[in-house]
Amino acid sequence: MLPRRPGPSVRVRVVEIQTATSPTRRRTREDRVVTEEPLEIRLTWPGAPARRVGVTMRTPGHDFELAVGFLYAEGVLTPEHLASVAYCTDADLSPEEEFNVVTVALNAPPLREPAPRYAGPTAGAAACGVCGKDSVSDALGVHLRAEPTHPSLRIDATLLGSLPDRLRDGQRVFGRTGGLHGAGLFTAEGEPAVIREDVGRHNAVDKVVGARLLGAAETGLPVLVVSGRIGFELAQKAAAAGVGVLAGVGAPSSLALELAERAGLTVVGFLREQRGVVYTVPERVTSAS
Repeated sequence: MLPRRPGPSVRVRVVEIQTATSPTRRRTREDRVVTEEPLEIRLTWPGAPARRVGVTMRTPGHDFELAVGFLYAEGVLTPEHLASVAYCTDADLSPEEEFNVVTVALNAPPLREPAPRYAGPTAGAAACGVCGKDSVSDALGVHLRAEPTHPSLRIDATLLGSLPDRLRDGQRVFGRTGGLHGAGLFTAEGEPAVIREDVGRHNAVDKVVGARLLGAAETGLPVLVVSGRIGFELAQKAAAAGVGVLAGVGAPSSLALELAERAGLTVVGFLREQRGVVYTVPERVTSAS
């Protein structure tokens, strides 16, 4: 019998303290915390044995989407390259590695070799997928589309301001744990097409992009909403995915905005409580008044 697949959260016993009272009150109860485990991503194609190209700390669930979205953002594959995605069943895997190793098989060689940071044994942190690049030029060497996507896209500011709440409504595990980032692809009318959660913000984005590539959502979705800050890697993944608007409840970084300007990507930060700050390509955000 195969071991039970890990879930997105686990039960723990905790001691809750209430410091507003004197003396401090204590009570023991059950709680749930988000699961964090490593995922090893392997890549193979005809004539090439499976090789490790990345290890990331993630929340189990939608692992195939995560692997495909990750490789797509790195310019390694297109949807037409995909032959199969599966959990590795090597006999030498330890019980801890079951369902924590995914192999992506291509029907042709990759568009480009994975960057050196993905070939080593060191796991990437869930907080930042760019950490470990060999140089600044590697980090900036992203593949942008020849022309900005969705040049005619216009989205009402009030509608845009409602999207973080719609994203939050779709974060089921966050409601139980409070410990997950969220990412969602939305239509121009503000309808959620796919929402994913993960302990890593970049993993959540990879999952929604991978879901689209694997057919779980329509192509051409123009708006990506994230639950936290907008760093360089999120802007890079959004540009690679071909969205027109990247919005988040947190602040963007300078490098994210530099990339967004080059890619023709609208970045909206601090989008919460009926307020937002448009940093790049502001003409996409309109007002009924």
